[in-house]
Amino acid sequence: MAQAKKVVLWMLVVFVLYTIIKTPERAADLVQIGFQGISDAADSIGEFMTELVT
Repeated sequence: MAQAKKVVLWMLVVFVLYTIIKTPERAADLVQIGFQGISDAADSIGEFMTELVT
């Protein structure tokens, strides 16, 4: 089972590297979308905590 996890992890790493090398613009877009989602989630949590306290 541990060996299968290792193989899947390496396949994922190779795929990510291939995507970055082959289409860097698309990879940059995906990273930007990910960070935007994290930022939106943090803003929402902040607003929720503010409303909870007041």
